[in-house]
Amino acid sequence: MADMNSLFDEFDEPPPQASRLGPTLRSLAERGVYFGTSSWKYNGWLGSIYSPDRYQTRGKLSHKKFEAECLREYTATFPVVGGDFSFYQFPTAEFWAKLFSQVPPQFGFGLKVPEEITVLRWPGHARYGARAGNANEHFLDASLFEQAFTKLLEPHREHVPVMMFEFGSFAKKELTPAEFIEKLDRFLVALPRAWSYAVEIRNQDFLDPKYFAVLARHNVAHVFNAWTKMPTLAEQMAIPEAFTADFTVVRALLQKGRTYEQAVKLFEPYKEVQQPDLETRAVLTNHAEEALRMGRRAYAFVNNRLEGNSPGTIEAVVSAI
Repeated sequence: MADMNSLFDEFDEPPPQASRLGPTLRSLAERGVYFGTSSWKYNGWLGSIYSPDRYQTRGKLSHKKFEAECLREYTATFPVVGGDFSFYQFPTAEFWAKLFSQVPPQFGFGLKVPEEITVLRWPGHARYGARAGNANEHFLDASLFEQAFTKLLEPHREHVPVMMFEFGSFAKKELTPAEFIEKLDRFLVALPRAWSYAVEIRNQDFLDPKYFAVLARHNVAHVFNAWTKMPTLAEQMAIPEAFTADFTVVRALLQKGRTYEQAVKLFEPYKEVQQPDLETRAVLTNHAEEALRMGRRAYAFVNNRLEGNSPGTIEAVVSAI
């Protein structure tokens, strides 16, 4: 993912924030540090990251056109994006081909692996239908992961710098830390080696030296995640064994103690930063500076639900580097 210049050439007059952010993010990406947001289809970014006149139909904003086409303009500012959409499905080959046709060669997706692989028991939610509440027979199924996910992505490998396995919170009665570590080790052994992987956990008691040792053995990154019930990013990064790979991944999702639903209610439609999280900003800045110093590839994905507007959070962070 070198030579980021072509990402920015097409859009000669970007909106103000995009104009400020683009050159800085390009410079950092050329040095191996990549900042992006979690997803990209946010109307609240019109006028700051996106040019409203590009999405007009008969003199009015077309939300359909915006959602279909805004990714291309996103790539003019950001070198990577977090692909949350892939958590809920195994996309088809046709889907991947259409998606990647919209982005330049150097642009990357930090893709979430489908929950079919990472859910131990299906949530009791109506959208899961007959599966709701039942055990997932494909939990950590390496064969399914390869056949339904990585094989379809082979033609587009240059666009996928990292795949992320997000594990939700496990009930203590269903999976102990030791059991998880053993299952994870067997799973990672069986994965195709051509990709970079990262693991995100939501159980504080799983942050065990044996967990980090398993990741290190396979050069898999621990995802440093700012999430409501996890230790802070600073606390996770202070764990000596936590840097387990030759690259790093950070996901700045929520302020500690705040639920996703609370953040959505507070911050939609994500037009501006509303509650700065100075501690998380400082950690993101230090993480990037350390990666630059060590020459280590680093990815930071920032969510709107952290402060109210992820481009604004990223701009504050990179302006301090």
